[in-house]
Amino acid sequence: MAEVTVIGGGLAGCEAAWQLAEAGFSVRLLEMKPVQYTPAHHYEGLAELVCSNSLKADRLNSAAGLLKAEMTRLGSLLMRCARKSAVAAGGALAVDRKQFSDLATEAIRNHPNITLETAVVTEIPDTPTVVATGPLTEGALAADIEKRCGTRLSFFDAAAPIVSFESLDKEKVFFAARYGRGDADYINCPMNKAEYEEFYQALIGAERAPLHDCDKDAFRVYEGCMPIEVLASRGMDTMRFGPLKPVGLTDPRTGHRPWAVVQLRRENQEGTMYNLVGFQTNLKFPEQKRVFSMIPGLEHAEFHRYGVMHRNSFLDSPRLLDADYHFRGQDGLYFAGQMTGVEGYMESAASGILAGKNLARQLQGKPPLILPRETMMEHWRHISAVLPRRISSRWVPIWAFCRICRSESAANRKSIRHTRIAAWRHWNSTCRPRNNKAIPQTACLAALHGIVIT
Repeated sequence: MAEVTVIGGGLAGCEAAWQLAEAGFSVRLLEMKPVQYTPAHHYEGLAELVCSNSLKADRLNSAAGLLKAEMTRLGSLLMRCARKSAVAAGGALAVDRKQFSDLATEAIRNHPNITLETAVVTEIPDTPTVVATGPLTEGALAADIEKRCGTRLSFFDAAAPIVSFESLDKEKVFFAARYGRGDADYINCPMNKAEYEEFYQALIGAERAPLHDCDKDAFRVYEGCMPIEVLASRGMDTMRFGPLKPVGLTDPRTGHRPWAVVQLRRENQEGTMYNLVGFQTNLKFPEQKRVFSMIPGLEHAEFHRYGVMHRNSFLDSPRLLDADYHFRGQDGLYFAGQMTGVEGYMESAASGILAGKNLARQLQGKPPLILPRETMMEHWRHISAVLPRRISSRWVPIWAFCRICRSESAANRKSIRHTRIAAWRHWNSTCRPRNNKAIPQTACLAALHGIVIT
């Protein structure tokens, strides 16, 4: 079998390398750590999770859960690692970041068809290659990609702080799951109206870390993961209808729903560290300590890590990539991961699965793998065909109402329209449950069972 190259040892790169190796190809996986790190990465292992340890909902009747089921059916390495390193997170799948990375690294190192090499890549080779270097790609390699692709797009993403469990005031916080669903895995810090308003004023007035001169003109945040101070600046109640929403929670001290609630999610299996859910931030570190210590229960919190913000770049995929992640300008070149425009850990990993499988199929003389329209993984193709923006499994409503390509036949357009309606109904019933009624299976779930790869 031919030798192939995968550049980048993140989630997408690991999945792409694994799929190629499982197909019998000799794979060179090139990762620059620990020789060089991006501004957001710190751990030397592969598949490092940066912003959060949550992989989102794990229920099969949710968009995120369906995606995980599809990935598992397609032989995902990282889903296996996630199950082994899972930590309690209610209805979500969250992992111990270090253990998750260590499991992925060990699996990659031990695969007989994969050679893991430490190298700072400066240009894309002419051999069959998957580029999965992530949204923080920079330097000579970024220049090479820009030369091949033209203009690059960018936005700013942020990570949330992590605090010590031991340092929390247990008299003020309580464990509970929203609406009592699942185990009480989240720590809740309740606020009354006065506490919330005082916190709000301190937050919007806090000093932010300065941007580099080259980033000031291009500054824009990703709406799905914006800094908490940016969200707060949009109005007094924006946080109460976002990450601080109190619905479905009752403070055992008062017997009533709080005015606002800050939730903490377990960061490691030992339960010694917790991250502040939705508190991505670009505040200066002393300001984070000052302002976030105003949250009830966090007055004496010890911070294992403060929040940070970093610049992300991604390709104009609708113009540059085929539906199978093949780069239109070079035979045997594929891109995968967040730089292609998908957003989210599992979405990024899933793109690596498809890119790896499709490069393998091209080298084997097989047609590209295009999944059924009813699957979550195939949603992205339709969205990317009309919307050059970052997408997530949460964005099914957007996809449902996107313009259908005119190249489709009348019969196909009708079929796509009906599929989108079913997917939207599925999303709506999942994200907005009514009276706790059972959610019916949709065409999305039915399609999962029809995935057969040859």
